[in-house]
Amino acid sequence: MEKDTQATEQTSPAAHLNTEDVAQGSVPVSGEDKAALAGRLRRGEQTAAREFVDRYYERVYLFMRAIGHDRQISEDLTQETFLRAWRHIGQLRDGKALNGWLFRIAGNVSRLHRRRFKGKGAVTMDAIEPPAAAGGDGPLKVGQQEQYNHLQEAVARLPWKLRQAVVLHYMEQLTIAEAADAAGIREGTLKSRLNRGLEALRKEVADE
Repeated sequence: MEKDTQATEQTSPAAHLNTEDVAQGSVPVSGEDKAALAGRLRRGEQTAAREFVDRYYERVYLFMRAIGHDRQISEDLTQETFLRAWRHIGQLRDGKALNGWLFRIAGNVSRLHRRRFKGKGAVTMDAIEPPAAAGGDGPLKVGQQEQYNHLQEAVARLPWKLRQAVVLHYMEQLTIAEAADAAGIREGTLKSRLNRGLEALRKEVADE
């Protein structure tokens, strides 16, 4: 459950960014870079806010798409995630926890939207790019593409908690600790959800 604590309100420079400029790609961030970036964000540096969005925008957007939101809703929820992150940057105490902290906010934003519009809109994962074909950048073979499509559909049918765990760990490639932090649960609980999610996926894929 989302717990908002008081934080110093700051005028967000992220609100003035052109999202088309930052949706082109995300930059990998090392542990040291995360700590330095978190420190600059806490000091309210506007250049740090721009760098923060540059580095994480696409990952958050793809997270929203992977858990079932359509393109426009994912765009809106991604922007809302960064605005909330900026407003509550004082909650981030450890720069190394930046990934888990940001995706916890993203998960909360998504949950609130789902509750507000429960039953409205279909779950879709059509924007998640398939893995590149082995040995080159060419299209997947027909059989591989079909398998990937089946997997997309199977993930989309998972219950919310299992889908969130699978997306955070396997698609967003967060560590177990980061994914558990993002989901607001214990690591053991996350592992249990991953096991249940993978078992459900195996059964679905095997039946198709």
